[in-house]
This record gives sequence, C-alpha cells and structure tokens, in this order.
Amino acid sequence: MISSFKTGLKRRGILFAAAALMMAPWLSPMSAQAATVDEVKAKGKVVVGIQGDNAPWGFVNSSGVQDGFDADIAKLFAKELGVEVEFAPLAVANRIPALVTGKVDVLFATMAMTEERAKSIQYSKPYAGNTISLYGPKDKKMAEIADLAGLEIGVPKSSSQDKAVTAAVGDTATVRRFDDDAASIQALLSGQVQAVGGNQFYLDRLEAASAGTYERKIDFLTTFNGVGTRLGEKDWNETVNAFLDKILANGEHAKVYAKWMKVEVPKFPESLPNIPFTIN
Repeated sequence: MISSFKTGLKRRGILFAAAALMMAPWLSPMSAQAATVDEVKAKGKVVVGIQGDNAPWGFVNSSGVQDGFDADIAKLFAKELGVEVEFAPLAVANRIPALVTGKVDVLFATMAMTEERAKSIQYSKPYAGNTISLYGPKDKKMAEIADLAGLEIGVPKSSSQDKAVTAAVGDTATVRRFDDDAASIQALLSGQVQAVGGNQFYLDRLEAASAGTYERKIDFLTTFNGVGTRLGEKDWNETVNAFLDKILANGEHAKVYAKWMKVEVPKFPESLPNIPFTIN
C-alpha cells in the first residue's frame, strides 16, 4: 500500500510539471488532479473529454444533452467501470491539454491517431475510422491539387483536417484555421473560404445548411480514432483496451457504429507506425 501511495504521488508530480510547462491559458495547472482508475471507481464518476460540436461524433443535442457516437461509447465505458459519466465538451485544440492537466480522466474525443499526438498522449486500440476530404461548391472545379491555386481552405486548427490539408496543398493554396468544425463550416457557408477540409460527415452538415450546393472533391487520407489517456498510465490504457475488446466482441460497438456512422465497422489495423496501442 505504501508503494502504491508513493507511485501515486510520483505520477501527480509528473503531471503537474507537464501542466506548468504547457501553460494552457484557460486552465491553471493546479486546478485539476489526475485520478487513477481505482480512484475514479471509488469516486463513482469518470470525467470524459469529448467534442462539443462535431456531429455525429460528439455534440450537444436539442435537449442540451451530450450526444453522438463518442458519447454512446463513453457511456458504455462508464457502465463497465460501474460509475456515472460526466462529459467535458472540448474544442479541438484543448483536448490534449485537458487530459494532460487532469481536467478530464480520458478522451473519447474524435482523436485521430497521429505520430505527433502519440508523443503527448497514450492511444488505445482503434475504435473508429474517418476519411478526410476536401469539400467545395459543385460549380467549382477542384479535382486535383493544382485546381486549388490561390484558394483559401478552412480547417479546424490542430485537427486531422489541418494536418492533411496543409500537407497536401503546400504553397498552392492558403490554409485558414478556425476554432472548431462548426466555425470552419460556417466560414465556407459565408464565403470566407472557398473550400474546407472535413471528415466524412461534413457533406451531411453542408447539405442541411445549403442543399445541393456542395460536394466532396478530393480524398486526402483515412485515419483511425483511439481513446486518449495519459502517457505512462498503464492502468487506464489496459482498462480502456479491455473495454474495447469486450464491446467489439459482444456486438455493442457494432450497434453504436450502425446508429451513428450508418456503415459497417471497418477493419482496424493491428498496428500503426510509431503509435503504440499499449504500454509495455
């Protein structure tokens, strides 16, 4: 027991040091404290970081309740732990800082698995797939990168779209970064940008706002999402992976996927270069 207590103190010291270095302007490094899985179970509540305005992944519905694919998966996770779930809606750029500083216990937040992010957080096994594409007006030719010369393209900053579009267009077009998916879509609708980089559900949102105006132009890449936990926290990583294994095997994951994604569950990779799914 003494050893576990010392380990807990050491873990908290490392996390607070990381928080001080990051100096997130919206969160004091001492305002939250990272909890172990056992501490969360004892407390009876898990705090889940989730996107607040990115349907169907994570969004607040008309009743003011957090909803979507990630919300439903997170609710199953809380049920597995035997605790209540509290959602903390986050902007794209605030997801990792919220986790590292202990503001949230875990991220079910449309976290595309990238090598860069894997340096800051621990990923679980993949549990969702997503295709990143360019969306623009039907009456504008955007069949290849050369067609984008001189255009302004909107993306949510620090997102998978940001990385994919920036890498693809280079100096051909100007990438404009907005706070989140909703702001990026609004920029296209209002004419601030001529195209946007978005996930596979952007067209549904654009159709709802302006039917028949926009279409998918260029596919950039397919990404996979993982649950985010803090580096070195083996208890969280093992607990999340065991949970994912269970719901993937018993059909619960497939039901949630069909409800929100309207497609079959993709075949998830067994590994991704430089992105470990487990802690050795």
